[in-house]
Parts: sequence; C-alpha cells; structure tokens
Amino acid sequence: MNDTPARLLRLLSLLQTPRDWPGSELADRLGVTDRTVRRDIDRLRELGYPVEATMGAAGGYRLVAGSALPPLLIEDDEAVAIAVGLRAAAGYAVAGIEEASVRALTKLEQVLPAKLRRRVRVLGTALAPRTETGPLVDPEVLTALAGAVTNRERVRFAYRDGAGAGTRRHVEPVGLTPSRHRWYLVGYDLDRADWRVYRVDRIERPQPTAARITPRELPAPDPAAYVAGRRTDWGTPTFRLSVTIHAPARRIAGRLGDEPGDIVAVDENTCRLDSLRDDSPEWLAHRLIALGADFEVHQPPELIQQLRAVSARIERGIAGRKAQRRK
Repeated sequence: MNDTPARLLRLLSLLQTPRDWPGSELADRLGVTDRTVRRDIDRLRELGYPVEATMGAAGGYRLVAGSALPPLLIEDDEAVAIAVGLRAAAGYAVAGIEEASVRALTKLEQVLPAKLRRRVRVLGTALAPRTETGPLVDPEVLTALAGAVTNRERVRFAYRDGAGAGTRRHVEPVGLTPSRHRWYLVGYDLDRADWRVYRVDRIERPQPTAARITPRELPAPDPAAYVAGRRTDWGTPTFRLSVTIHAPARRIAGRLGDEPGDIVAVDENTCRLDSLRDDSPEWLAHRLIALGADFEVHQPPELIQQLRAVSARIERGIAGRKAQRRK
C-alpha cells in the first residue's frame, strides 16, 4: 500500500483488534516492509494512539489504553450495531445515560453514510421505547457491580428491601441482567448461605473487596434464567394480569414485557396475555395504548383504574381544544 494515509487507517483498524500483532504479520497484511511498519507505528504514536511494543518470539504490537480517548475506526456493521445500541440505551433505566447516549448517537449518525443511516433508522423503529419513568439505576453502582462480576471478586453493599428496611450484604456476584425495565444482580449471599436476586436500584455504596469468588453452581442455566424464575421473590407487589388483545399474537409478543409463552393466540386476529406481573399499572396502561390495537382488560382492577384516569385526561384535553375553537 503506497498511499500512506490509507495504510495508516488500515494499520489502525488491525491494531484495534485486541491481540498482539507481530511486525512481520502486519507487514504482510499491508504489503510493506517491516521497516515501514515501524515508521507507521511511530506516526500513530505521534497522533496520540498508545501503541505498545513487546519483545520476544510471542511479542508484537498492541493498541492499549492511554490517558485520552483517541478517534476510533470501526467497520460498517460495527457502526450499525453501536447506533442501534445507543438508541436502546437512550431509553433504558440507567440515570444520566439517556442524554449521553443521545449525544453520542447524534455524533455517530452525522458521519454515517446514507445507506447505513437508513439501516439504523429501520432497526430503530423496531425498538419499543421506554414509556415509564420508573426507578433509575446509578451508573456508578452498575459499573462497580459489573466490575466485580467480571473480576470474580466479592462485593459488599447496602441494600433496601421492598419495605425500605436497610441491610448490609456480602455477596459473590455472578451476573447482572435487565428484566422488564429493571436491572438485577444475581449472587451468592455469604451471610445467608444462599443464592439471592437484588434489584440494582436498591443497592447503595458497592465496595469490591478483592477477595476472589469460590466457584459455585448456579441453580439455573444462567443469571437471566434465574431472575426469570425468581421474579416474585423480591418484595415487590405482584398481581395477575389478564388482557384480551385484538391483534395477532406474533405482532404483540415481546411488546408488553412478556416472557415467552405468556401470550397465547385465541385465533389468527386475537390473542390473550395471562401472567403474574410486578410492573406498575401506569407502565402497562401506556404500553397497551401504544400497541395500536383494541383490547379488553379483565384484571387487575388497578390497571383498569389507571386506564380510566388516562382516558379522562385525554377527554379533558379534547374538551379544552373544542372550547378554544368555539371562542
């Protein structure tokens, strides 16, 4: 590659793959000499990219973390994945991340080619927006817990149960998982000698202890499956949700925070949702309205009451509009 800027971009793309690259392999990939690779590495360092070199038979070049975030070079499919992820993150229950996600998405979409922008928008329209301002998670708490999970170390934290009572917990965390617009931590509680599920929005001041976790067998295939099986054990009020929806089951599935099997087809144009839930009636009311289909709520009474309140609010808005027109 005789075009130096193009060669540098290609070299940077290779180095962003997390591995050690022998100089001879980089030279072969770029079609240049080892000496040219060394000069190009020096150019990248001058531009602020922290490229580390290691000696020996297993040595090579690696792009490492520096004191500042340098520009990144990403492929088309990676750009689409990032943009769609940012769209989803902009509506998720992590405090402060919504605005940061929107800013990052704006910067990314500004430089995306037209064909990629179309792909991002098509995929983005399939994402159900978050319609409830429920309990938000402190991103620092989520990051600290994620670090403890990744590093396989025990963690201590303050925890508030459903009644608001505070306790101290000493836990071996094994996974974080989102479920129905909330984040949950799965871990082995050392003081209670049993597995537990904790709502992350109720966790405060997590402190990793640097003590390594003793491998234990989780009584489920993975943390997400364990959360799904224990979702009624967290001190959160639950109720039986029963709704008939006049739309095909395939069109509704997954849009009401439902689990697989919760929605059953009555016929090709009607389905029924019947499950034990811990969602707020306000969230369910807005999600049902957003379906764009007729429905009948059989229970719970709290959801029916919430829908009546929403209907009354809409009627007042329409009445006010009509009164303005008459004036």
